[in-house]
Amino acid sequence: MVELKGRSGGMGEVADVVGPYEVAPFGNTLAELGATNSDIVGITADMGRYSDILPFKDAFPDRYFNAGMAEQNTIMIAAGLAKVGKVSFAATYAAFLTRRALDFMAVACAHSKANVKVMGGAPGLVNPYGGTHQALEDLAVMRSIPDITVIDPCDAVELRQVVTAAASTPGTFYIRNLRGKVPVVLDGNYEFEIGKAKVLRRGSDVGIVSTGFMTARALDAARLAETQGVSVGVLHVPTIKPFDVEGVVEFASEVPRLITVENHLRTGGLGTLVLESLYDSGIDHRPVVRIGLQDRFHPCGSQTYLDAMFGLDVDAITEAAVTGRWEH
Repeated sequence: MVELKGRSGGMGEVADVVGPYEVAPFGNTLAELGATNSDIVGITADMGRYSDILPFKDAFPDRYFNAGMAEQNTIMIAAGLAKVGKVSFAATYAAFLTRRALDFMAVACAHSKANVKVMGGAPGLVNPYGGTHQALEDLAVMRSIPDITVIDPCDAVELRQVVTAAASTPGTFYIRNLRGKVPVVLDGNYEFEIGKAKVLRRGSDVGIVSTGFMTARALDAARLAETQGVSVGVLHVPTIKPFDVEGVVEFASEVPRLITVENHLRTGGLGTLVLESLYDSGIDHRPVVRIGLQDRFHPCGSQTYLDAMFGLDVDAITEAAVTGRWEH
């Protein structure tokens, strides 16, 4: 673990990291797992550096495959290797995977119950290259596929645990991959469980339901709101599918209003799942503010700039917690 003061740079990294961080938690974890499991293989679509899979390549070059700029081939190779007993980790940009290789993930992987773990890098507004590279809708798309597990980790601690859990759990996974200098937010007592939400903070005035690295911002916003006399709870939901309906409903029953926070479109992802859960459970009368991305293609720019422009930063979340309003 390294201490960083200032802004992190580089393509696809989490910006504005202050405090401890870990470099390439996905690739380093995969290399560690590969040392004890010879069936683990790594595949990328010419994105070894930008998916953080290079530590695995360096450790096991004979179990690493570069399919070139061919995402469909990448997924088919991963599925084929899974058919002969391998545990396949396929990594490249989320936008390329969930658009170009969608049919292959649905049929060759999920439908066939193939042991393939798809690592979608630079999800949401993380990527600075605009609409062609930003996977704003990946959670909505992937959760619509049967027989697939969809996970959006919070930080380096959780990403390590997610990779470990995926490697030992049969079936197809789609995991949003945090790369580069990944912040450490959760403490050493945190334990990831597939399909389980975790209450990270209790509150009585408003509850924030968050996923991915937006949970770190939710925690910061909760602390800031508390200085203004507002008690804010935070529920982290790393698993988008299977979704922890019971955990969300229990959390919602403890507060008079909710906020959902996600690095994703406001429709089809976490916010939609929370609304569905509340409605199906008969407590849909609670006000819910959904913080996420609008139905549009988003421009190029740094993550800090885009987050502020579109209301995903800590200030916007804090304002919503204190005032109940979010206007972006």
